[in-house]
Amino acid sequence: MIHPNEALFPGEKPFPVIPSCEHFAGSEKMIMKAFSFQEEKGPVFDITQDCEDGAPHGKEVEHAKMIVQLTNSEHNKYKMAGARVHDHSNSFWKSDVDILVAGAGDKLAYITIPKPTAASQVKEMIEYIQNAAQKAGLKREIPIHVLIETHGALWDVEEIAAMPWLQVLDFGLMDFISGHHGAIALSNMKSPGQFEHELLRRAKATVVAAALAHGVVPAHNVTLDLKNYDQTRADAKRARNDFGFMRMWSIYPTQIDAIVEAMQPEHSEVERGTAVLLQAQDANWGPIQHEGDLHDRATYRGFWTIIQRAKLSGQKLPAEAEKRWF
Repeated sequence: MIHPNEALFPGEKPFPVIPSCEHFAGSEKMIMKAFSFQEEKGPVFDITQDCEDGAPHGKEVEHAKMIVQLTNSEHNKYKMAGARVHDHSNSFWKSDVDILVAGAGDKLAYITIPKPTAASQVKEMIEYIQNAAQKAGLKREIPIHVLIETHGALWDVEEIAAMPWLQVLDFGLMDFISGHHGAIALSNMKSPGQFEHELLRRAKATVVAAALAHGVVPAHNVTLDLKNYDQTRADAKRARNDFGFMRMWSIYPTQIDAIVEAMQPEHSEVERGTAVLLQAQDANWGPIQHEGDLHDRATYRGFWTIIQRAKLSGQKLPAEAEKRWF
């Protein structure tokens, strides 16, 4: 039987299907804790090892080397650990890239670029990463994530979203608000303001639209109320359902489960999609009727994305679906 990826996306760049939760960890201790959470919960979230805010002043090189060591270690069981480098204005971003790509370029899940103020900075950094990958003899593209958290990046977001190797556009709420010099109150860093202030609504919607138009995953900012599971879950649900974000940051252990739960597809939708795709595969991917509704490639593609996201969130799929597709 023809696999859904071959039948539904021939010759196309498939939309990235990646975990809905991205957990940030800076120090070696916190990165190790994050790996232990992955061991416990399974491969339902990515880990972003942080060179930017995590590196102690004066120890930037040593910190990047530590991340290489951990990325290559047995603790990175699922190969779902990326890294955030310093921003373009910081002289250490190039050494971060040199160390990370040469040392762990074959295992890094992604590289995150923070705080660009113009598309030209993102272009320069991606080209530097590409050159470093070529020097290291890598045969793969390293997925790139870009943080949209400045006026300039938001202005250039369409150009940024179209760049090569790009996988994720992240919205950075706190830096974006601080860049407004008091025009947006700091209280809007929390809900409900972060979803209701008009400038923030506009920015979030713009980032999501640009990302999806270019086949890139839009990722939402953190919830600052660290230990409140219900608040994180509510924020993740609103980010997903009201704005179309498909991924969200976590910076505290309890936030991981809240985000995964909130952003996973509804079980009834997964069941329906599985039934439709099994029937469609039996019909060699031609149009079918299921429970009185017509389905063709348009609905098949939508259901296939839902099913893959459900799998990544840890949902149990029917045995026949597991056997055929995974």
